[in-house]
Amino acid sequence: MQSLGLKMTPGFNLCVGRRQVQCGRETEKVFRVAACLPSQPSSSSPEPNSAQGRDGGKNTSSAGSILSRTQKYALLKQQLAVAAKFENYEEAARIRDSLKSFEEEEPMLHLRRLMKEAVEEERFEDAARYRDELKAVAPHSLLRCFSDATTLGVRVQVRSVYIEGRSQPLKGQYLFAYRIRITNNSQRPVQLLRRHWIITDENGRTENVWGIGVIGEQPVILPNTGFEYSSACPLTTPSGRMEGDFEMKHIDRVGSPTFNVAIAPFSLSIIGDEVDVLL
Repeated sequence: MQSLGLKMTPGFNLCVGRRQVQCGRETEKVFRVAACLPSQPSSSSPEPNSAQGRDGGKNTSSAGSILSRTQKYALLKQQLAVAAKFENYEEAARIRDSLKSFEEEEPMLHLRRLMKEAVEEERFEDAARYRDELKAVAPHSLLRCFSDATTLGVRVQVRSVYIEGRSQPLKGQYLFAYRIRITNNSQRPVQLLRRHWIITDENGRTENVWGIGVIGEQPVILPNTGFEYSSACPLTTPSGRMEGDFEMKHIDRVGSPTFNVAIAPFSLSIIGDEVDVLL
């Protein structure tokens, strides 16, 4: 199993439009995302490993049909971004129309749009019906690409984004970047000791990852201050989810017990959310 080793500074700049992150080394500059994949599989990594399929990326015929639709959607979005970047607006318009047609034909995307319109128009009974239909069609589709949870005064916010420029849908390679902000709203200083991630891909394969600290650090976070860092997670499927916890301890008293701070579930999705949430 390959793992993605990215080390990024707390000042990571995630720009959804240009897909930029700091990657590979601590520096003041901003680089385009680069997938730092080792030549040989590794049993450990500084951040979460990729969640591979149980059969090494091969799917059953029914799963394959779902995968082909999501692959097509990812490719269309990728092609639209390229056409717009090179100012080929005629091609961009054609791809845009193809995306709209695709979204009308794809049940999950169609239901998401109907639910959003119903909420905007305050037709909440219809919104509830579309939500229930969406749960039946795609149970994980209602999970957002961000999460926010507080444990004992320590708040953890996460935002994920699909990195189109470093993904290869036809090869089953999808890269997702995520940014984490930890805010200590308590009155006591805390130190982050360990991390635990639970990564689940679209096929339901789950991987648990444990590690010391984050990005090579065990940061101390004083009251009313925060710590931010960014990393990335590759998947072999177009969507998945992550959740986990940070093991921390109060450092103002000798012998203080450790406690776990929850990282609420968030989605890794090529579709993303309708509204971007900035951390």
